[in-house]
Amino acid sequence: MQTNLSTEAKTLARADEAESILRSCVHCGFCNATCPTYQLLGNELDGPRGRIYLIKQVLEGEPVSETTQLHLDRCLSCRNCETTCPSGVKYHTLLDIGRAEVERRVARPAKERLLRDGLRQLIPRASLFATALKAGRALKPLMPEALRQKIPGPQVKAKARPAVRHARRMLLVEGCVQPSLSPNTNAAAARVLDRLGISVTAVAQAGCCGATDYHLGAHETGLNRARRNIDAWWPAITAGAEAIVVPASGCGAYIEEYGDMLKHDQVYAQRARHVSSLARDLVEVLSAEPLETLTRQVGHGPSRIAFHCPCTLQHAQKLGGAVEAVLRRLGFDLTAVADAHLCCGSAGTYSITQPELARRLRDNKLAALEVGGPDAIVTANIGCQTHLNSAGRKQVQHWIELVEEGLDQSA
Repeated sequence: MQTNLSTEAKTLARADEAESILRSCVHCGFCNATCPTYQLLGNELDGPRGRIYLIKQVLEGEPVSETTQLHLDRCLSCRNCETTCPSGVKYHTLLDIGRAEVERRVARPAKERLLRDGLRQLIPRASLFATALKAGRALKPLMPEALRQKIPGPQVKAKARPAVRHARRMLLVEGCVQPSLSPNTNAAAARVLDRLGISVTAVAQAGCCGATDYHLGAHETGLNRARRNIDAWWPAITAGAEAIVVPASGCGAYIEEYGDMLKHDQVYAQRARHVSSLARDLVEVLSAEPLETLTRQVGHGPSRIAFHCPCTLQHAQKLGGAVEAVLRRLGFDLTAVADAHLCCGSAGTYSITQPELARRLRDNKLAALEVGGPDAIVTANIGCQTHLNSAGRKQVQHWIELVEEGLDQSA
């Protein structure tokens, strides 16, 4: 694609990167065929190719309006288009650059600013989120139906975690909202890994991965959270931690990009690359281990499973099919899921900022998951899990909990 960046755009820190991405697009339109919002709305500007043109116009100095912002806001950042693209266009990187520039040039209405700022203040702070969730559950009967759906009921309490006892050590990313929304997930991960001879520890000084801030336009705040985590994890890494295990694929996809996002930071670039190289989704760790040593209790728990593969797992981390393979190795029967490549509508904070589109995508996804009559539905990301459960249909849980529940405790 021919480009002619404006004088102002050329001064942006990532101008050369944006221009290179724009020029790699060949206008083929294959991306629209797998774009969830284009499938729903049928508008060229609500597909990747149209959004690329919009960002091109922004960077070439054309007028920018609230309409431009709306079409960029409607993107789920699912990266399905990147999986489809024959030219290797780094669409998500261009989108981040374009959104930041539009955010700078177009003032949002006060209601939108308050919502987005509120999400940035609440979600990354685990203790504040836990308090707000507790209050929301108490007041849930008094809330409108649309808001009640967003507040999940109390979850199964976390089982005890095993003591650190193995020579093999890994770090565990706790996440911001997962400890409150699904408290047993990380405990289940720790217990299964312990059975495989791996001890995991959390680092208290680490916190939010930074994705919420970054994807809501607060790039520097998101990068500062990355820097803080690198500092927090570094002593354990230098002491020999094998990997940084991430049970939530949304966090994992972002942590794996620390090295790229901080590549121009003279202080953090090298360490950021190393941290990214150590980041492993939970399924990557289990896939490499002798799963035959994990004995399942015969006849215990559901055996016919539908798996929802989050976009961050299949399109960002390129791990589509990995969880299904692990579950099959453990003796589970996987049902077929139509259009498994399409997003469920969660997409971080998207289900809150774009509730109508998110609801339609959620209902489509649940229909596809339920058609095979599974005994249970599982996923690999807390955002997807919570969003799918907001429909009040078959309960969705993290796949590692299903695995842990079925293990023979006497083995």
